[in-house]
Amino acid sequence: LSTLLQGIAGTDVAKEASDIILTDDNFTSIVKAVMWGRNVYDSIAKFLQFQLTVNVVAVVVAFIGACAIEDSPLKAVQMLWVNLIMDTFAALALATEMPTEDLLTRRPYGRKKPLISRTMMKNIIGHSLYQLVIIFLLVFIGEKIFDIDNGRYATLHTAPTEHFTIVFNAFVMMTLFNEINARKIHNERNVFAGLHLNPIYYCILITTFIGQALIVQFGGFFFSTAALSAEQWLWCIFLGVGELIWGQVITSIPSKKLPKKLTAFSEGTEIPAIFERPKDEDETETMEKRSGQILWLRGLTRLQT
Repeated sequence: LSTLLQGIAGTDVAKEASDIILTDDNFTSIVKAVMWGRNVYDSIAKFLQFQLTVNVVAVVVAFIGACAIEDSPLKAVQMLWVNLIMDTFAALALATEMPTEDLLTRRPYGRKKPLISRTMMKNIIGHSLYQLVIIFLLVFIGEKIFDIDNGRYATLHTAPTEHFTIVFNAFVMMTLFNEINARKIHNERNVFAGLHLNPIYYCILITTFIGQALIVQFGGFFFSTAALSAEQWLWCIFLGVGELIWGQVITSIPSKKLPKKLTAFSEGTEIPAIFERPKDEDETETMEKRSGQILWLRGLTRLQT
């Protein structure tokens, strides 16, 4: 059992023997601590959900592209930009979400709770499938859809094509809009709830979109991109918005009906507890004696100093 103490009114000996100290002697601080603790856990889960989706799509596209057309649809420098969006920008955006009172309405996480829940795995698989289907359609029949030159089987020093630029731009747009979906990890439908309260989040989204537009329109040879028309841009944005619509479809699938094997990391293992309740009376007496001895020694040390 953990002990709680007021930091101002409590004695020094009691402070050293306690596990939690309230520095302001206000018991409402416990509620805030619980809110922030749950918020930190949720922020990590949101980032994992987003990052794993991007990783799955990028790896599958690069591997199948190399096998099917002997070249990756996403170039190395483009992957660096995607990694910057995925690691740095997304981490800042998703980690700056402020805690809300809704966090207190949920039951606490158990020791055996997997790090990636069934709902998160459902979102990862669902959004990965959507993005992979769109990207492979653009790779293999994109030139027919947009009536442009075929970019497949191009030689090493060929100029960047509109075909593969559309593939790259559509992938980034879907990633950006999926970042909005990643804000919710408990099957909530309104993914925009509280978005206006986090200026860092939407500033990062806007900055990333502007950076993507500059790379596509003016990146040229350095980023292996060709300038796109307004119509092509609208189609890429439309495919990105489709992530939000597809997210509502995924949310409609009950997570409880999915197999428990979809959970990952920490399944079947216990999170070590710092303070654990004794199992029998002998252990209880032993712990009480040790606690008394420790408290007595600490008091004696205080008197000597």
